[in-house]
Amino acid sequence: MSEAVSEILDVDAALSLLLEQAAPLGPSQLTPTEGALGRVLAQDLSSPIDVPGLDNSQMDGYALRSADVAVPGARLRVAQRIAAGQVGLPLGQGEAARIFTGAPIPPGADAVVMQEQCRAEGAEVLVDHVPRPGEWVRPSGFDVRAGSVVMRSGQRLRPQDLGQAASVGVADVLVAPRPRVALLCTGDELAQPGQPLRPGGVYNSNRFMLRAMLEALGCEVSDLGQVADTLQATREALHAAASAHDLVLSSGGMSVGGEDHVRPAVESQGHLSHWRIAMKPGKPLAFGELRRDDGSAAHFIGLPGNPVSSFVTFALFVRPFVLALQGASRLQPQALHLPSASAWSRPDRRREFLRARLDEQGRVELYPEQNSAVLSSAVWGDGLVDNPAGQAFGVGDTVRFLPFAALLG
Repeated sequence: MSEAVSEILDVDAALSLLLEQAAPLGPSQLTPTEGALGRVLAQDLSSPIDVPGLDNSQMDGYALRSADVAVPGARLRVAQRIAAGQVGLPLGQGEAARIFTGAPIPPGADAVVMQEQCRAEGAEVLVDHVPRPGEWVRPSGFDVRAGSVVMRSGQRLRPQDLGQAASVGVADVLVAPRPRVALLCTGDELAQPGQPLRPGGVYNSNRFMLRAMLEALGCEVSDLGQVADTLQATREALHAAASAHDLVLSSGGMSVGGEDHVRPAVESQGHLSHWRIAMKPGKPLAFGELRRDDGSAAHFIGLPGNPVSSFVTFALFVRPFVLALQGASRLQPQALHLPSASAWSRPDRRREFLRARLDEQGRVELYPEQNSAVLSSAVWGDGLVDNPAGQAFGVGDTVRFLPFAALLG
């Protein structure tokens, strides 16, 4: 475990320190393919079969021997009809087979002529197109060869990946276990939606937001709710959480105030590094471990209590950490480099993550109020502008844009 860091860290250095501690969880699990959405593949997936298994037709039309159609208007006898899932008989000289998309090419045929280029006349067909060998034929193994790797370990399974696994006949896939995450929030000022809001109180948005972000990453979330603002209650909650979870995630209570008990509670049961990160929003971040009774430890991450700061630091730090626990090969979102529709003339000395959205021209438009207390800016936005420290930009300048679609799942 890294020692406590007192200096201000840049974002990349802090993320590197965090990921050093993210050893993949085990053991892997065999799960039905249809229930594996969002899971991380734990071993390479190889195909046991060729796809397609036989040469097949790409078109509705007629399968034939190209040598039998030397000139347009050749007349062939229609000897058989082959639909998808059927296997035809060998095709003789001067014969054609009525064939449909996906149906296997009969032995002897080497081309397909689409039906729009043919004229059916009773038991015969007039072929108005001279085909080349292989025309409109998908050869066996055209998509996947037997024994080839179709997905690599570390792939986070998307709908198309499940389709690929199913297409090669794989009913079960070996995946990493779901991280078990305990979520707790602190602060006596917090109220649950649906409850009366007393003077000075605020509704607990972080609890709902962070739980949803964790679940989108495939975590098994235990929502511990709101912990009372006492050291004893906080210690008890953390001890119970560590015993049954891989990661304990908290929101708020990380400062040194008299009512901020998370920091001393963690330090009494493990180790805590309290980092100051050169970013806006979200400067404070805590990372450490909580000892279990058996001598092992659970990871701990403490996020700022400010909703936007909590949202951004989760996206930039907790998300890649949770993916690394699952052995994912891709931890960072792919940035887009796009023109700005807004000017930014008051850059901070820290690296900024500005809430923004795309306009109809594909330009990046900044939310007019970038205060970190304004959660509505994240609702309005499509993503974050990753702006280097001290850098102003104008309309038309290229900015680095991180879409929420890539940051939140």
